[in-house]
Amino acid sequence: MRKSELVRELAEEFSLPRRQVDELVTGLLDKITEVLSRGDKVQLTPFGQFKVRDRAARIGRNPQTGAPVKIPAKRVLRFLAGRALKEAVGTAKPRRAAAKKAAVRKKATAKKTPVRKAARKGRR
Repeated sequence: MRKSELVRELAEEFSLPRRQVDELVTGLLDKITEVLSRGDKVQLTPFGQFKVRDRAARIGRNPQTGAPVKIPAKRVLRFLAGRALKEAVGTAKPRRAAAKKAAVRKKATAKKTPVRKAARKGRR
């Protein structure tokens, strides 16, 4: 979907003039760009978050020759999708699996209390 298509659909959905919706979308994108250029993150809670990360300089290898190549440091833009977006697209892990893992982990790390140990020793 292009920006013009997004503007058209939003204008129809909210019964607003296209020019006004275009100004809103452009303003939103400009503000996100401004915040990211300062190095801050933009968090749109149900949708996801945009972050800028600094990647350190490193030595890589030329795949054809195998010769070492210096890769300079740079800033990288990263998007982390929120749970609502992942569920809408169908890429989210089911929540039940996470709850089961937590229960298994809790069971495995649970220690027997000294009272139980003493009670078992007395039975023998």
